[in-house]
Amino acid sequence: MDIYELVKNRSSLRSYSKDKPIPNEILLRILSAGQMAPSAKNIQPWTFKVVSSPEKLAEIYPCYPADWIQTAPHLLFVTGKRDEAWVRRHDGYNSIETDLAIAMDHIILAATWEGIATCWIAAFKPDLLRKALGLEENEEIFTFTPLGFASPDAQPFPKKRKALDDLVEFL
Repeated sequence: MDIYELVKNRSSLRSYSKDKPIPNEILLRILSAGQMAPSAKNIQPWTFKVVSSPEKLAEIYPCYPADWIQTAPHLLFVTGKRDEAWVRRHDGYNSIETDLAIAMDHIILAATWEGIATCWIAAFKPDLLRKALGLEENEEIFTFTPLGFASPDAQPFPKKRKALDDLVEFL
């Protein structure tokens, strides 16, 4: 599969094989893709938190309203510290959201390459999640993903994309 097929084939799945954890060597390859993601000034202001223990997963489930998340054997969180991210001096723009999103995107694409299902999730209860993960006061999270093998009945949602002509301007 080339990069264009990979990007096209990536989808959000909402049904996992809970009893089939990801082998550690695959998980580490996926995480190393996040490690290689670019960040502003190469600061890499992120931490990857992988939750697999039933006890910790049970603490996290109330942070997200849909039950399907409980079918994933792992949840992966990309967190970062705003005070460690690059700041543009001209207007104070802080790169933390961009840096964390790029790292998560690399992780999700690597997972797709490895045959691992994901779903980008941002609709969570931040206060509950902060507590469940034991985040430091200056640590932020914008998204997370389940990680797991898709269940046999998992069906990706059809992708609806605007036409390229509607998105591109050549100046």
